[in-house]
Amino acid sequence: MKRSDMPSLDDLRAFAAVARLGSVRAAATELALTHGAVSRRVSKLAHDLKLQLLEPDGRGVRPTRDGLRLAEAATDAIQGIATALAEIRSSSGVQPIVLSCERSLAMRWLIPRLSDFQDRYPGIDVHLSTGGGALDFARDRVTLAIRRLDFPLAPDWTVTILAQETVGPVMRPDRAQRFASEDYLALGARTQPEAWKNWLASRPDMPTPRDIRLYDHHFMMLEAAANGLGVALSPYIIATDDLATGRLAAPVGFDADGTSYGLIWPGRMKMTENVRALEEWIIKHMP
Repeated sequence: MKRSDMPSLDDLRAFAAVARLGSVRAAATELALTHGAVSRRVSKLAHDLKLQLLEPDGRGVRPTRDGLRLAEAATDAIQGIATALAEIRSSSGVQPIVLSCERSLAMRWLIPRLSDFQDRYPGIDVHLSTGGGALDFARDRVTLAIRRLDFPLAPDWTVTILAQETVGPVMRPDRAQRFASEDYLALGARTQPEAWKNWLASRPDMPTPRDIRLYDHHFMMLEAAANGLGVALSPYIIATDDLATGRLAAPVGFDADGTSYGLIWPGRMKMTENVRALEEWIIKHMP
Protein backbone atom coordinates (compact mmCIF):
# COMPACT_ATOMS: atom_id res chain seq x y z
CA MET A 1 0.00 0.00 0.00
CA LYS A 2 1.31 3.42 -0.94
CA ARG A 3 1.96 5.90 1.84
CA SER A 4 -0.65 8.21 0.35
CA ASP A 5 -3.29 5.49 0.76
CA MET A 6 -2.84 5.31 4.53
CA PRO A 7 -5.00 7.64 6.63
CA SER A 8 -3.63 9.59 9.56
CA LEU A 9 -3.17 7.59 12.76
CA ASP A 10 -4.69 10.50 14.71
CA ASP A 11 -7.78 10.38 12.48
CA LEU A 12 -8.09 6.61 12.92
CA ARG A 13 -7.69 6.89 16.68
CA ALA A 14 -10.41 9.53 16.91
CA PHE A 15 -12.76 7.51 14.70
CA ALA A 16 -12.18 4.28 16.63
CA ALA A 17 -13.05 6.05 19.89
CA VAL A 18 -16.25 7.53 18.44
CA ALA A 19 -17.28 4.16 16.99
CA ARG A 20 -16.68 2.42 20.31
CA LEU A 21 -18.36 5.02 22.52
CA GLY A 22 -21.16 6.00 20.14
CA SER A 23 -20.58 9.67 20.84
CA VAL A 24 -18.22 12.39 19.59
CA ARG A 25 -18.45 14.14 22.94
CA ALA A 26 -17.53 11.00 24.90
CA ALA A 27 -14.63 10.32 22.53
CA ALA A 28 -13.40 13.90 22.97
CA THR A 29 -13.42 13.46 26.75
CA GLU A 30 -11.51 10.18 26.55
CA LEU A 31 -8.92 11.57 24.13
CA ALA A 32 -8.57 14.90 25.97
CA LEU A 33 -9.53 16.80 22.80
CA THR A 34 -12.26 19.28 21.96
CA HIS A 35 -15.53 18.13 20.45
CA GLY A 36 -14.67 20.06 17.28
CA ALA A 37 -11.22 18.48 16.95
CA VAL A 38 -12.63 14.95 17.09
CA SER A 39 -15.44 15.81 14.69
CA ARG A 40 -12.97 17.29 12.19
CA ARG A 41 -10.70 14.25 12.33
CA VAL A 42 -13.58 11.84 11.76
CA SER A 43 -14.97 13.96 8.90
CA LYS A 44 -11.52 14.18 7.31
CA LEU A 45 -11.10 10.41 7.52
CA ALA A 46 -14.47 9.77 5.85
CA HIS A 47 -13.65 12.33 3.15
CA ASP A 48 -10.19 10.89 2.46
CA LEU A 49 -11.55 7.34 2.22
CA LYS A 50 -14.70 8.40 0.36
CA LEU A 51 -16.76 6.20 2.69
CA GLN A 52 -19.66 6.74 5.07
CA LEU A 53 -18.25 5.57 8.37
CA LEU A 54 -20.93 6.67 10.86
CA GLU A 55 -24.71 6.98 10.88
CA PRO A 56 -27.14 8.54 13.38
CA ASP A 57 -28.29 6.38 16.28
CA GLY A 58 -30.72 8.22 18.56
CA ARG A 59 -28.76 11.02 20.19
CA GLY A 60 -25.47 9.41 19.26
CA VAL A 61 -23.87 7.67 16.30
CA ARG A 62 -22.94 4.14 15.33
CA PRO A 63 -20.53 2.78 12.72
CA THR A 64 -21.81 1.64 9.36
CA ARG A 65 -20.82 -1.82 8.16
CA ASP A 66 -17.68 -0.40 6.56
CA GLY A 67 -17.09 1.79 9.59
CA LEU A 68 -17.34 -1.16 11.98
CA ARG A 69 -14.77 -3.13 10.00
CA LEU A 70 -12.39 -0.17 9.93
CA ALA A 71 -12.94 0.60 13.64
CA GLU A 72 -12.11 -2.98 14.64
CA ALA A 73 -8.96 -3.00 12.51
CA ALA A 74 -7.87 0.42 13.80
CA THR A 75 -8.44 -0.60 17.42
CA ASP A 76 -6.37 -3.77 16.94
CA ALA A 77 -3.57 -1.83 15.27
CA ILE A 78 -3.46 0.93 17.89
CA GLN A 79 -3.52 -1.56 20.73
CA GLY A 80 -0.79 -3.57 19.01
CA ILE A 81 1.42 -0.49 18.86
CA ALA A 82 0.75 0.26 22.53
CA THR A 83 1.58 -3.32 23.51
CA ALA A 84 4.79 -3.29 21.50
CA LEU A 85 5.88 -0.02 23.12
CA ALA A 86 5.13 -1.38 26.58
CA GLU A 87 7.18 -4.49 25.88
CA ILE A 88 10.06 -2.45 24.46
CA ARG A 89 10.07 -0.21 27.52
CA SER A 90 9.87 -3.14 29.93
CA SER A 91 12.72 -4.99 28.17
CA SER A 92 15.12 -2.23 29.19
CA GLY A 93 14.57 -3.02 32.87
CA VAL A 94 11.92 -3.52 35.53
CA GLN A 95 9.37 -0.76 35.07
CA PRO A 96 7.22 0.66 37.87
CA ILE A 97 3.57 -0.33 38.00
CA VAL A 98 1.37 2.72 37.44
CA LEU A 99 -1.92 2.25 39.28
CA SER A 100 -4.67 4.73 38.44
CA CYS A 101 -7.40 5.13 41.04
CA GLU A 102 -10.33 7.46 41.55
CA ARG A 103 -9.26 10.37 43.73
CA SER A 104 -11.51 9.86 46.77
CA LEU A 105 -11.01 6.10 46.73
CA ALA A 106 -7.25 6.62 46.60
CA MET A 107 -7.24 9.06 49.52
CA ARG A 108 -9.75 7.30 51.79
CA TRP A 109 -9.08 3.62 51.06
CA LEU A 110 -5.99 2.85 48.95
CA ILE A 111 -3.29 5.12 50.37
CA PRO A 112 -3.92 4.13 54.03
CA ARG A 113 -3.33 0.49 53.00
CA LEU A 114 -0.60 0.80 50.40
CA SER A 115 2.24 0.60 52.92
CA ASP A 116 1.14 -2.99 53.62
CA PHE A 117 1.80 -3.86 49.97
CA GLN A 118 5.19 -2.12 50.06
CA ASP A 119 6.16 -4.02 53.21
CA ARG A 120 5.15 -7.34 51.64
CA TYR A 121 6.75 -6.61 48.26
CA PRO A 122 9.63 -4.17 48.79
CA GLY A 123 11.02 -4.92 45.33
CA ILE A 124 7.88 -3.81 43.48
CA ASP A 125 7.68 -0.12 42.65
CA VAL A 126 4.10 1.18 42.50
CA HIS A 127 3.36 4.69 41.28
CA LEU A 128 -0.10 6.01 42.13
CA SER A 129 -2.07 8.17 39.70
CA THR A 130 -5.52 9.62 40.32
CA GLY A 131 -8.31 9.91 37.79
CA GLY A 132 -11.87 8.83 37.12
CA GLY A 133 -13.91 7.46 34.26
CA ALA A 134 -12.50 6.40 30.91
CA LEU A 135 -8.77 6.42 30.28
CA ASP A 136 -6.23 5.65 27.59
CA PHE A 137 -3.74 3.15 28.99
CA ALA A 138 -1.10 3.81 26.33
CA ARG A 139 -1.35 7.60 26.35
CA ASP A 140 -1.47 7.86 30.15
CA ARG A 141 1.11 5.07 30.62
CA VAL A 142 -1.14 3.35 33.13
CA THR A 143 -0.71 -0.33 34.00
CA LEU A 144 -3.84 -0.98 36.06
CA ALA A 145 -6.87 1.15 36.90
CA ILE A 146 -9.46 0.96 39.68
CA ARG A 147 -12.70 2.51 38.53
CA ARG A 148 -16.34 2.82 39.42
CA LEU A 149 -17.86 1.06 36.41
CA ASP A 150 -20.36 3.70 35.35
CA PHE A 151 -18.96 4.47 31.89
CA PRO A 152 -18.53 2.53 28.60
CA LEU A 153 -15.77 -0.09 28.75
CA ALA A 154 -13.49 -0.83 25.82
CA PRO A 155 -14.05 -4.33 24.36
CA ASP A 156 -10.36 -5.20 24.66
CA TRP A 157 -10.14 -4.39 28.38
CA THR A 158 -10.03 -7.11 31.01
CA VAL A 159 -12.17 -6.23 34.02
CA THR A 160 -12.23 -7.91 37.43
CA ILE A 161 -15.20 -6.91 39.59
CA LEU A 162 -13.90 -5.87 43.01
CA ALA A 163 -16.97 -4.83 45.00
CA GLN A 164 -20.55 -3.74 44.59
CA GLU A 165 -21.10 -0.03 45.13
CA THR A 166 -23.32 0.71 48.12
CA VAL A 167 -24.19 4.18 49.39
CA GLY A 168 -25.81 5.58 52.51
CA PRO A 169 -25.92 8.63 54.78
CA VAL A 170 -22.99 8.97 57.19
CA MET A 171 -22.55 11.54 59.91
CA ARG A 172 -20.79 12.34 63.13
CA PRO A 173 -22.44 10.14 65.77
CA ASP A 174 -23.80 13.12 67.71
CA ARG A 175 -25.68 14.28 64.58
CA ALA A 176 -27.84 11.14 64.32
CA GLN A 177 -30.76 12.71 66.21
CA ARG A 178 -30.77 15.74 63.93
CA PHE A 179 -30.82 13.42 60.93
CA ALA A 180 -33.78 11.48 62.30
CA SER A 181 -35.73 14.70 62.96
CA GLU A 182 -35.06 16.10 59.45
CA ASP A 183 -32.94 18.91 60.92
CA TYR A 184 -29.84 18.34 58.80
CA LEU A 185 -27.88 19.63 55.83
CA ALA A 186 -27.24 17.02 53.12
CA LEU A 187 -23.67 16.91 51.80
CA GLY A 188 -22.91 15.60 48.31
CA ALA A 189 -20.21 15.61 45.63
CA ARG A 190 -20.27 17.59 42.40
CA THR A 191 -19.20 14.47 40.52
CA GLN A 192 -22.62 12.97 41.38
CA PRO A 193 -24.91 15.95 41.87
CA GLU A 194 -28.15 13.90 41.66
CA ALA A 195 -27.08 11.31 44.24
CA TRP A 196 -29.19 12.65 47.11
CA LYS A 197 -32.24 13.15 44.92
CA ASN A 198 -32.00 9.60 43.58
CA TRP A 199 -31.37 8.08 47.00
CA LEU A 200 -34.29 9.89 48.64
CA ALA A 201 -36.55 8.80 45.76
CA SER A 202 -35.55 5.19 46.37
CA ARG A 203 -35.97 5.55 50.17
CA PRO A 204 -39.18 7.59 50.72
CA ASP A 205 -39.17 6.45 54.35
CA MET A 206 -36.01 8.44 55.08
CA PRO A 207 -35.94 11.93 56.63
CA THR A 208 -35.47 14.76 54.12
CA PRO A 209 -32.81 17.46 54.50
CA ARG A 210 -33.21 21.20 54.87
CA ASP A 211 -30.91 21.73 51.90
CA ILE A 212 -28.19 20.04 49.84
CA ARG A 213 -24.64 21.35 49.64
CA LEU A 214 -22.14 19.99 47.11
CA TYR A 215 -18.36 19.65 47.51
CA ASP A 216 -15.85 19.15 44.73
CA HIS A 217 -14.91 15.62 45.80
CA HIS A 218 -16.25 12.81 47.97
CA PHE A 219 -13.28 12.97 50.34
CA MET A 220 -14.03 16.66 51.06
CA MET A 221 -17.68 15.81 51.65
CA LEU A 222 -16.72 13.08 54.14
CA GLU A 223 -14.34 15.36 56.00
CA ALA A 224 -17.10 17.96 56.29
CA ALA A 225 -19.46 15.32 57.73
CA ALA A 226 -16.84 14.12 60.20
CA ASN A 227 -16.52 17.71 61.43
CA GLY A 228 -20.24 18.08 62.01
CA LEU A 229 -21.15 20.19 58.98
CA GLY A 230 -23.89 17.86 57.81
CA VAL A 231 -24.79 14.36 56.61
CA ALA A 232 -22.85 12.93 53.67
CA LEU A 233 -24.29 10.45 51.19
CA SER A 234 -21.22 8.29 50.88
CA PRO A 235 -20.08 5.10 49.18
CA TYR A 236 -19.37 2.52 51.88
CA ILE A 237 -15.86 1.80 50.65
CA ILE A 238 -14.53 5.32 51.25
CA ALA A 239 -16.21 5.64 54.65
CA THR A 240 -15.23 2.20 55.97
CA ASP A 241 -12.24 3.30 58.08
CA ASP A 242 -14.12 6.19 59.73
CA LEU A 243 -17.02 3.84 60.47
CA ALA A 244 -14.66 1.30 62.03
CA THR A 245 -13.13 3.91 64.35
CA GLY A 246 -16.48 5.49 65.26
CA ARG A 247 -15.56 8.83 63.72
CA LEU A 248 -18.62 8.44 61.49
CA ALA A 249 -21.89 6.57 61.94
CA ALA A 250 -24.30 5.09 59.38
CA PRO A 251 -27.59 4.67 61.28
CA VAL A 252 -29.63 3.44 58.30
CA GLY A 253 -26.94 1.39 56.56
CA PHE A 254 -26.06 1.27 52.88
CA ASP A 255 -28.00 0.42 49.71
CA ALA A 256 -26.69 -0.96 46.42
CA ASP A 257 -26.88 1.58 43.60
CA GLY A 258 -26.48 -0.90 40.74
CA THR A 259 -22.82 -0.18 39.94
CA SER A 260 -19.57 -1.85 40.91
CA TYR A 261 -15.88 -1.10 41.30
CA GLY A 262 -13.58 -2.90 38.91
CA LEU A 263 -9.88 -3.47 38.30
CA ILE A 264 -9.11 -2.84 34.62
CA TRP A 265 -6.12 -3.55 32.42
CA PRO A 266 -5.58 -3.78 28.64
CA GLY A 267 -6.48 -7.28 27.48
CA ARG A 268 -3.28 -7.63 25.47
CA MET A 269 -0.98 -6.51 28.28
CA LYS A 270 1.43 -9.13 29.51
CA MET A 271 0.53 -9.85 33.14
CA THR A 272 3.87 -9.96 34.92
CA GLU A 273 4.42 -11.53 38.33
CA ASN A 274 4.65 -8.07 39.89
CA VAL A 275 1.38 -6.91 38.35
CA ARG A 276 -0.29 -10.17 39.37
CA ALA A 277 0.90 -9.67 42.96
CA LEU A 278 -0.65 -6.19 43.06
CA GLU A 279 -3.88 -7.45 41.52
CA GLU A 280 -4.20 -10.21 44.14
CA TRP A 281 -3.41 -7.77 46.96
CA ILE A 282 -6.10 -5.33 45.79
CA ILE A 283 -8.71 -8.09 45.53
CA LYS A 284 -7.82 -9.37 49.02
CA HIS A 285 -8.11 -5.97 50.68
CA MET A 286 -11.21 -4.67 48.92
CA PRO A 287 -14.10 -4.68 51.46
